[in-house]
Amino acid sequence: MSLLKHRAAVRIASRQVQERRRELAEPASALLARGHQYPLTVMALAAGAGFVLGKLAVHPLKIPGLGAALSGSIADLVAKGTNLLAELGFGAAES
Repeated sequence: MSLLKHRAAVRIASRQVQERRRELAEPASALLARGHQYPLTVMALAAGAGFVLGKLAVHPLKIPGLGAALSGSIADLVAKGTNLLAELGFGAAES
C-alpha cells in the first residue's frame, strides 16, 4: 500500500471518529445532566450494581481473554446504552 493510500485511510478513519463523537455528545451530556439532577439515584444504582456483581463473584480477569474482550467492547456498550437512555427520555434534561 502506498503512502497516499495510507494517508487516505487515516483521513477516513479520522472523519468516522469525529462523526461518532458528535453522535454521542448529545446523549452523553443529557445523561450527565440527569446524573447531576439526581446524584443519590446514580450512587444507589452504582452501589447496587457493585454489590450484585460482588455477590455473584463476577470478575472479568478470572476468565482468560474476557478482560480484553470487555475492555475492547465496553465503549460500544456504553455508547449504545447512552443512546438508548436518551431515546427513552431518561437522560433528557427538561427545562
